[in-house]
Amino acid sequence: MARPLRIEYPGAIYHVTVRGNARQIIFRDDRDRYLLQARLAESVDTYGVRLFVFCLMDNHLHLVLETPRANLSRFMQSLLTGYTVVFNLRHRQPGHVTQGRFHARLVQGDEYLLKLTRYVHLNPVQKEPCASKPLGERIDLLRTYPWSSYLGYVVGSKRADWVVYEPMLALIGGRKKHQAERYRQFVETGLAEGDEEFQAVMRQSPRCIGDEAFREWVNEQHDALLSGRRRSDDVSFREVSGAPVKAEAVLEAVAKAAGLPVAELGRHTRNCLWKGIAARLLIKHAELTRRECAQLLGLTASSGVSYQMKKAEEAIASDAQLACEVNALEARLAAQARR
Repeated sequence: MARPLRIEYPGAIYHVTVRGNARQIIFRDDRDRYLLQARLAESVDTYGVRLFVFCLMDNHLHLVLETPRANLSRFMQSLLTGYTVVFNLRHRQPGHVTQGRFHARLVQGDEYLLKLTRYVHLNPVQKEPCASKPLGERIDLLRTYPWSSYLGYVVGSKRADWVVYEPMLALIGGRKKHQAERYRQFVETGLAEGDEEFQAVMRQSPRCIGDEAFREWVNEQHDALLSGRRRSDDVSFREVSGAPVKAEAVLEAVAKAAGLPVAELGRHTRNCLWKGIAARLLIKHAELTRRECAQLLGLTASSGVSYQMKKAEEAIASDAQLACEVNALEARLAAQARR
């Protein structure tokens, strides 16, 4: 089956959902949730994404975000690849953590966007066993749920510096000092009364959330992309340079060039030139962070990665043969990214 088309353009707003592979859980404990949040914080900074809302459940997660650089696919690939690497390392398991590709719907601004944030924030108390509890208990659970952006909206001291709260609070209206309380009332009233009209809008289209005119516009863009596509991959309003290479493939390529077993790159050896080369290529071609590289390469901290990379760069600058070998590695990995 061909993969769905991904409509991307500067300033697009999306509701993104990610589910566990075969509906399995993707967060086994709070440490996993902290790791995903850390990766999310790094990725929004790296890709210039404006994250408005997030909510982590046991077997899925929700994001509401804007992409000023029209780079949703690259952002999500980096986020999920990085989390999969650390999850599998931590739990000593191979394979996929998330189910296929993420799902993303374009969102019309203002009223629809604001109601969507309420829908996402209410997720933890709309599912069983919470859904059958009395309203008061559900509100108490909502106000204490630590794995979403809701507390940051209603309690200023709980705000994360990688979530952008101001646009949604501005949409709620009123004087700035009262906006957090107005947003709390907006969300919790929705829990008591429901919103069948918005639920109906959510069911109207798998591609977008908005009024009829917005749905027609999105369908037109989709049809235009479909008629002009050349292969069964993503098509967007911009040129995409290629997907990140898998971290395992980078490590295998480096180990082969070094004449070492892959496991050797992950051992606690202090002066291994190829660790620094591997770190450089993992960051560039697999889009890992320095902390993730440290875990893969047997280093205790990201500062160790920086040190190894510096030593490798010095060696490459002074050794022409090594420079040629690394350039050849770069070319092979770049070719993999274009496939």
